[in-house]
Amino acid sequence: MSVSMRCEKCRSEALKIGAKTTGVTFVGIEGEEKDKVVVIGEGVDAACLVVRLRKKVGFADIISVTDVDDT
Repeated sequence: MSVSMRCEKCRSEALKIGAKTTGVTFVGIEGEEKDKVVVIGEGVDAACLVVRLRKKVGFADIISVTDVDDT
């Protein structure tokens, strides 16, 4: 997900929101500008997570949703 994060406090808040979401096993920040939140888990509702990020942090957009194989 791409999230508009202007400061370190915004990044911290985005990580907290991701970690509190049901089914999440990993939350991290990636990208050159540290503007992408990576969420890994089982049964995560991406749309609900984006709505929560938009309310608390700022603009958020889903970049991709993929299945991860357990090989």
